[in-house]
Amino acid sequence: MQGKQIRTISGEIATPLGLAGSPTTGSQFVARAWSVGVNYFFFYNQTYKSLIQGIRRIPDRDRIVVATGIEKRDPVAMRAYLDQTLELMGTDMIDIFFAEYVSPSEELNEIVGDGGALDEIQKWKDEGRVRYVGATSHSRPISTTLLGSGKIDVLMHRYNMAHRGSEEEVLPYAKELGIPVVAFTCTRWGTLLKGHDECKKRIPGASDCYRFVLNNPAVQVALSAPASEIELSDNLSEFSNGLQASEDQIDEWGAYGKLVYGTGSDAFETRWP
Repeated sequence: MQGKQIRTISGEIATPLGLAGSPTTGSQFVARAWSVGVNYFFFYNQTYKSLIQGIRRIPDRDRIVVATGIEKRDPVAMRAYLDQTLELMGTDMIDIFFAEYVSPSEELNEIVGDGGALDEIQKWKDEGRVRYVGATSHSRPISTTLLGSGKIDVLMHRYNMAHRGSEEEVLPYAKELGIPVVAFTCTRWGTLLKGHDECKKRIPGASDCYRFVLNNPAVQVALSAPASEIELSDNLSEFSNGLQASEDQIDEWGAYGKLVYGTGSDAFETRWP
């Protein structure tokens, strides 16, 4: 991708595949990912203790990107979480701190307005405790607002073969502004891996889902949250072999995604446009 890029403290570019936590993530997942070159790690909150322990064991802190965040918007609660996380991590800096899951039910001024959550994270950046100000959202309209606020360095956004509306609104805007995107739910909560009655071709695997997402020039990192050692091995094998995709593959996966999405009639699809 062009424009700004997420980098480690030592200046290395964040890898296209990032490791996120799942309820069954073991600390050894981090070591294995790091051993093949993955340098981006995200944990949703402090309950992902095994993932955090694994990150702490990486010998060169300056060569990895550590990302986390919080859904709370109260500055006191936010700062308490930051303090606790830094202590848990045994470090004095978090690379990316996200205002997590900004949703349509919130008062956006509490996020992007003067004195809002993003301004609080910016204070930490000014203090040297955070390197990038981030925000996450499923919603396309909100993600566009976050990008246009001028207050974020990184956007974490839902994008996959089925959820492709962002290709028209969010991702081109992010690319125009030079703001890197971290894509999550790349397998659409695993449903893209289950196939479809009308699909006559090979069902995409998880690595295909990451390839599809990373084909978009606005996306720098695709998050993977493997639930088992087998899934981890598959993802890391593909990472080692490269995550490029042909134009024909992208077209085929896009058509498959439309089948899976259908009318978007389930509650979660319609709640988060």
